[in-house]
Amino acid sequence: MTAAMYRLPTGSLTHTAPGDTLTLTGDEKHHAVTVKRTTAGETILLADGSGLVAHAEVTTITDTELSARVTTINNDSYPGPRFTLIQALAKGDRDLQAIEAATELGVDEIIPWQSRRAIVQWKGPRAEKALRKWQSQVEAAAKQSRRPHAPTVQPHISSTSNHLGNIVRHADLALVLHEEATTPITTIHLPTSGNIALFVGPEGGISPEEIDILTDAGATPVHMGRYVLRASSAGPAAIAALSCQQRWNTPPTM
Repeated sequence: MTAAMYRLPTGSLTHTAPGDTLTLTGDEKHHAVTVKRTTAGETILLADGSGLVAHAEVTTITDTELSARVTTINNDSYPGPRFTLIQALAKGDRDLQAIEAATELGVDEIIPWQSRRAIVQWKGPRAEKALRKWQSQVEAAAKQSRRPHAPTVQPHISSTSNHLGNIVRHADLALVLHEEATTPITTIHLPTSGNIALFVGPEGGISPEEIDILTDAGATPVHMGRYVLRASSAGPAAIAALSCQQRWNTPPTM
């Protein structure tokens, strides 16, 4: 069984070497000891959000902290391009399901999208609360899947040409999942570096006006076969299909 992963403050592993001692406190210590029942002598994984991962052996546990001695340090980074998921808001927490699975599959950045046909609306204080919920969701998913760092969740965007067009123009490849597209996603050739932007619409689909904005800016509509996927599964399925080209050809480093 793979060792559990816990979070350290950002930059904690920058100057860490084998033999050094690291400590967990607060919620991370509580989760390790009370929830996971970690004991002295066990191996745990420690990550600081930079991509570095320390394998460490638990040495002592007190009421306030857990100490562990570092045995090895790895840099867990994927070759190839970064994935940005522009996920439309969806009812019934289907958007949360989508970003959770996308995190487990390796998405690097997530942008909530207030699309024109979205039933869910983020306005005022609700938008701030919802954004925090998305951030918590991806952080938990990253820990569960033992990712060294969680995806960045950006503030939500609307369907203006400025918002959508800028994302497309700044991407090295922009794809739009659309049931009427004629290009299969499996025929898309990924660049070896840069950023891949992937747009996923809500339950009612992406409007013709939004498709025009995206394609005019340079995005390519793609489909994923003959069946219609839910908002909760379309994005993760697309990331998995694209990951087969490069990312999944690289063995794990942890």
